[in-house]
Amino acid sequence: MATFKQWVAGARPRTLPAAIAPVIVGTAAAAAHRDLEQGTKGANLGLALLAMIVSCCLQVGVNYANDYSDGIRGTDEDRVGPVRLVGQRLAEPGNVKIAAFIFFGIGAFAGFALVALSQTWILIPVGVLAIIAAWRYTGGDNPYGYRGLGELYVFVFFGLVATLGTQYTQLGTITPVGVLGAIGVGALATAILVANNLRDIPTDSVTGKKTLAVRLGDARTRQLYVGLFGVAIVCTLLMAFWRPWAPIGLLGLVIAWPGIQAVRSGATGRALIPALGLTGFAEVMWAVWLFAPLAR
Repeated sequence: MATFKQWVAGARPRTLPAAIAPVIVGTAAAAAHRDLEQGTKGANLGLALLAMIVSCCLQVGVNYANDYSDGIRGTDEDRVGPVRLVGQRLAEPGNVKIAAFIFFGIGAFAGFALVALSQTWILIPVGVLAIIAAWRYTGGDNPYGYRGLGELYVFVFFGLVATLGTQYTQLGTITPVGVLGAIGVGALATAILVANNLRDIPTDSVTGKKTLAVRLGDARTRQLYVGLFGVAIVCTLLMAFWRPWAPIGLLGLVIAWPGIQAVRSGATGRALIPALGLTGFAEVMWAVWLFAPLAR
């Protein structure tokens, strides 16, 4: 029987930056469009809170869903990294599956409230698709996470959808700053998964899990990781056309430098674990440092 601490560890709280950052950036992008003279509305912190609940619940839900699906397939039995509730036989698979759907359910309820309050009903099918995609990542008969498409899922749903959805519910439209922020968030969130899959190349190769890292190989996966930071940097600089002080956000990425060095130096196994945490922390700090210059 898993302890409470193990259940919390199984939720992989270190991945929550990927859920928090897009809401911060989306809210900042909404605030950036505020114009008192023309009566244009900006950020709405109440709606931002609901968006944060939705995003975090989906992140925890997909983490439990992955734990369940990978565990019953036997691909989690010899892994380096966080607790695997099913793979390490700490919890019954059915209970982990229930936990996943509890968080999906909470996220869906909060999402419905968000859509109802903001009158953005067009986002209902987007939310349904997000939950289906979260489950199908490693679940079902032909999970796309096993076919090298996991990074695409993260970029789309924890980058574009989460950021632009947050802005749209608060502002009723999407702006160039929001699009650039969404691409930047998506790149950094994807970098977290790339670092994770880089670490797991040896075990994934043996178990037949054909992640993008397995398909690309070690060297090109490391190049992809660094390149994703390049995408975030370019997006930040381009925001300066609308908000001259936006490049201040680059200060948040400095935190990731030790992790980038570890990836570039050829670190493997447990030596890559700090890179995951630093990448996630850098994503949040990038979003935080962007907030003031975008919202001012």
